Amino acid sequence: MNINIAPTKSNLLITKEQLAVSTNGYELLEEKREILVRELMRLVEQVKILEDEIQQAIDLAYPAFKRMLMIDGADQVERIAHAIHYDFDMVEKVVVVGGMQFETIEVELPKKELFYSALGTYANTDDVIVKFFNLLTLLTQMASIRTIVWRLAEEVKRTQRRVNALDKMIIPQATETIKYIESVLEERERENVFVLKALKKKQNAGRS
Repeated sequence: MNINIAPTKSNLLITKEQLAVSTNGYELLEEKREILVRELMRLVEQVKILEDEIQQAIDLAYPAFKRMLMIDGADQVERIAHAIHYDFDMVEKVVVVGGMQFETIEVELPKKELFYSALGTYANTDDVIVKFFNLLTLLTQMASIRTIVWRLAEEVKRTQRRVNALDKMIIPQATETIKYIESVLEERERENVFVLKALKKKQNAGRS
């Protein structure tokens, strides 16, 4: 290891302070990484649950829609579709995960309206509306949580890179630098003691 630093007591103190700060930073970052990983795994489990719920909603909604087409006919379904109108609002939302803030998009669904009594349609029309509204609700939840998962995963990667830099580079370099400076200073101390002893012996010899 090539150490380009003057082996002085002041540099020894500075390097020891840097090592203390780096070690403390490593411990904090490692704790942060563990928290983020736990939160990420928790959200991944939520995604898996939502995926199952979405598949179940699809399995209910599309067969219901096919039955509606068969019973009411395409023309009637098209007239109903033109009569139904929903406005959806998309808002930015800040979510706190593992003590960190993440921005995501949340879709605010309008109040579900049923049109059976107003339009004189068959009951299966409202059944289809209910099932697809449920599916849409799950899809918007999935979109929101996937955004958080993606950003949380990126933060885990950044934190891991910083942990690795401290663990594999900065802390070992500071430790080796301290050992180098201490060894040089100890060697100088031994040399000074040897010189002082030699001078003292010479002075004593001169007096005799």
